[in-house]
Amino acid sequence: MQQVIRKREGFEGQRAIVLPKKILEICGYTPPINSLYITDIGFYPRAAYHYRERPGGISQNILIYCTEGKGWLEVPTGRYNVSPNEFLIIPADMPHKYGADETSPWTIHWIHFKGIQSPYFASLLSKQYKEFVNYSPFLEERVRIFDSIYKALESGYSLDNLAYSSISFSYFLASFSFTDKFASAHHSIEKDSVDISIEYMQNHLDVPLTLEELASSINLSVSHYSSIFRKKTGYSPVVYFNHLKIQHACRYLQFTSLRINEIAIKLGIEDPYYFSRMFTKIMGMSPLEYRNKKH
Repeated sequence: MQQVIRKREGFEGQRAIVLPKKILEICGYTPPINSLYITDIGFYPRAAYHYRERPGGISQNILIYCTEGKGWLEVPTGRYNVSPNEFLIIPADMPHKYGADETSPWTIHWIHFKGIQSPYFASLLSKQYKEFVNYSPFLEERVRIFDSIYKALESGYSLDNLAYSSISFSYFLASFSFTDKFASAHHSIEKDSVDISIEYMQNHLDVPLTLEELASSINLSVSHYSSIFRKKTGYSPVVYFNHLKIQHACRYLQFTSLRINEIAIKLGIEDPYYFSRMFTKIMGMSPLEYRNKKH
């Protein structure tokens, strides 16, 4: 499938997560996650020269929410301008092109999604595949939900995080389809030991932490720490830590020109061959294949 991308380097302040193939397989057969789940998510501020062209479409549905600037969308039914507080929906397998306005490039929150119920949501958002660009007033709570979904996935791929992102995403979509009924409640939750440990991992992705060091960081024995961590996330602490490292590796590969060995060093891995094997095991492709696919 051909894909043309005019902007190869990243945008300042950008964020993006691409879920690994094996994690998506889990999403595809695990209820209720398999009803609606995210495959890719990101935020591009003032994305000058941003452009995508996919003549054959892709297997995911695409939602792009423009909060500032302007852009455009072209699908078989025509070309549409996109203004602030408008969102565009591209159903799976639909040929399309889209990009930022040359004089006032858009700032966008974007998500690719799949799932058993995804055709229903794509139809609802596009009003039965008739309107692919629609207006929805800006709501701070909508952005907070997006950020909470991103933060959950950024924290790793535990079943809790995947389920939370799935359920929250349906609520996020509801904010576009049922704006007048959309609630704006916001709740903060106190962090437990595992949350604190994951935060510690995120702050130390550049060093090779051992299981003993991770347990010591929250003053727990290795056995107790491993037990509560696996119970909450479904993964051992070391495997979870590696997932977070590879998540950051994907960003380096997609948004920078750093060499493979330089990325490995930034993630506290001195052996680039070990890094490549770990990356391939988690993402289902080599670092070079990933970079070429994204570019």
